[in-house]
Amino acid sequence: MNLKPYLYLFKSSLVAALGGLLFGFDTAVIAGATQALSLQYQLGATALGFTVASALWGTVIASMLSGIPGEKFGARETLRAAAVLYVISALGCAFAFDWYSLIAFRFIGGLGIGCSSVLGPVYIAELAPAKWRGRLVGLFQVNVVLGILLAYFSNYFIGTLSFGDSEWRWKLGVSGFPALLFLVMLFTIPRSPRWLARRERTDEAREVLKKTGVEDYEQELQDIVSSIKAEHALPNEPLFQKKYRLPIFLAITIGAFNQLSGINAILYYLNDIFEKAGFGKMSGDLQAVIIGFTNLVAVLVAMTMIDRLGRRQLLLLGSVGCALCLAGVAAVFFAQQGQGYLLWLLVAYIAFFSFSQGAVIWVYLSEIFPTPVRAKGQALGSSSHWIMNAVISGIFPILAKSSGGYPFAFFALMMVVQFFLVFFVFPETKGVTLEDMEKRIA
Repeated sequence: MNLKPYLYLFKSSLVAALGGLLFGFDTAVIAGATQALSLQYQLGATALGFTVASALWGTVIASMLSGIPGEKFGARETLRAAAVLYVISALGCAFAFDWYSLIAFRFIGGLGIGCSSVLGPVYIAELAPAKWRGRLVGLFQVNVVLGILLAYFSNYFIGTLSFGDSEWRWKLGVSGFPALLFLVMLFTIPRSPRWLARRERTDEAREVLKKTGVEDYEQELQDIVSSIKAEHALPNEPLFQKKYRLPIFLAITIGAFNQLSGINAILYYLNDIFEKAGFGKMSGDLQAVIIGFTNLVAVLVAMTMIDRLGRRQLLLLGSVGCALCLAGVAAVFFAQQGQGYLLWLLVAYIAFFSFSQGAVIWVYLSEIFPTPVRAKGQALGSSSHWIMNAVISGIFPILAKSSGGYPFAFFALMMVVQFFLVFFVFPETKGVTLEDMEKRIA
């Protein structure tokens, strides 16, 4: 058996998935720098929230617009541009000369995150044969949570090196190394055969299919060409119509409640949360590593269970678990005692979230819309997710200023609301064909 084509396919998929690692790394690394940035630039709660959210507004814009260059130039070329943005952002944050330049460079990094979050999975899905597609696309999500873990570990390690006032610059700038590796490695992978076929470059598409180990590459190429022709035959149907009101509602709510759980706000401000609870800086960094590891394990477990238990069941279980854990965290802050339980409550919360919302959201969004509007519907759900992420991350420090318990009480309440929404409104999509789902939610 010739393993070379399969290794080439895996390597190409893994390189694209590195965009997910940088996505996760950049998402979480700010947690180790918020306190130092507040001191360096004399930031109040509002300014700190804006500093954290500045990258997210870049992500919102890029996630909505990256499909345009992705279609014109190809996912591979556009990912190269995203890698350049990552490098510029990392170096810029490390050498930021004032608060405004820091904001600008974080925004640039957000553009890279938004671009890679959309086009990384697209590239892998278009490159991978059908029998490997699910597992290879799953590499992207695994890399996201691995990047979060590495960011927390990096913060802990740099914190042991006594860099003094420049410590935060090292924490934010270290992502430049994997970003540069990502950029270099992107020059070793092929274009998507589907993109090549759309450009009528069928000979090049055929060569890529052969290199990636597709057994009957001629038939696969014909199937791709036929699929492209079928797509072109579909009407350019508008999304916002009465008949799509339910899937639109589902997309907006699952995207919004993904962030109303508090997940990203907690990941961004994890060190601040531990500091407010009375833990030292190094202790907070180390506990963040534990939470990052829990996140990774829970996502890996969820990927094996989502097709067994179903999307709806996972969401219901996660809503209950997250609500209880968040209520416990709120109680610790309100009572100003029981701080020893804080780490384990957050670990349990991360496990429940990753096992439910974290695993379900992107799968569910891909299943609830009919074919003519599926791409538009997924973009709507993704935009809802990122906009809510930016808003909540921006206001979290303001809410937490008076009492650390208020945000967690609010997040717990939102998980209760989510439970009833899922129970009464959300249909189960496990084992339902896309065609049947279209009939059920019409």
